[in-house]
Amino acid sequence: MINYFYSAIFGIIQGITEFVPISSSGHLVILHDFISLPIQNQMAFDVILHFGSLLAVIYYFKKDIASLLTAWLRSFAGKRNDSSRLSWLIILSTIPAALVGFLFNDLIENKFRSILVVAAMLVIVGILFIIFEKFSQKNKEYKNIGWREALIIGLAQIIAFIPGTSRSGITIIAGLSANLKREAAVRFSFLLSIPIIFGAVIVKMPSIIKSKPPAEEMLLLIVGFIFSYLAGFLAIKYFMRFIKNHSLNIFAVYRFVLAAIILVYFFIFQS
Repeated sequence: MINYFYSAIFGIIQGITEFVPISSSGHLVILHDFISLPIQNQMAFDVILHFGSLLAVIYYFKKDIASLLTAWLRSFAGKRNDSSRLSWLIILSTIPAALVGFLFNDLIENKFRSILVVAAMLVIVGILFIIFEKFSQKNKEYKNIGWREALIIGLAQIIAFIPGTSRSGITIIAGLSANLKREAAVRFSFLLSIPIIFGAVIVKMPSIIKSKPPAEEMLLLIVGFIFSYLAGFLAIKYFMRFIKNHSLNIFAVYRFVLAAIILVYFFIFQS
């Protein structure tokens, strides 16, 4: 029974940290170091957790997605508007990370999946939060960005492959660098997460199916998936409210504290 509790913890942490800019991959690396689940393939488990997050963001933004998809299809018939332009910008922003993920995913997973890398990226991105919160003009809506800004946000998303970065965090920072309003940067970041998480899940899913996890392991995956979905939906809902009137600096502080805890643990207990 304790393993189902641990699986729920993994799901909750994934759901929250996928959208709150404190790094889901970083937290999962740490959790796997502290909690041992009877699962043959940890990476497959993480993919299932991400699938729960994916469904959460799709459900929350279902109206936006329907509007963007409809406008994108109509653009092929020459019917163009702000929504169709935004849909093409999201595609443009997705391409860099999709290519890097497809070509170098195994290399990234093997080289950067360590607690020290997580700690370093927690600090670096936290510093960037403070810098761009201070100097960004924050005067543009996400529907007003151009292809250059969209490409910059897409390129920034590549950095999120390094655990500890936070995909939402680095794309929000890139949005702020393009002078997007804070809420607009967050909204574009969340919409941009859909194709990249979907792609990652699709790539990994065949290997999960082929491995044919035993019944008990499947139950652990299902529990993690459910809690990831629920936590993800609530995280999006309340983060969107929070960000309207609050800066990102509080998340920078969290990242610094977590990095300090990780380093203390590593040098005292792992040495």
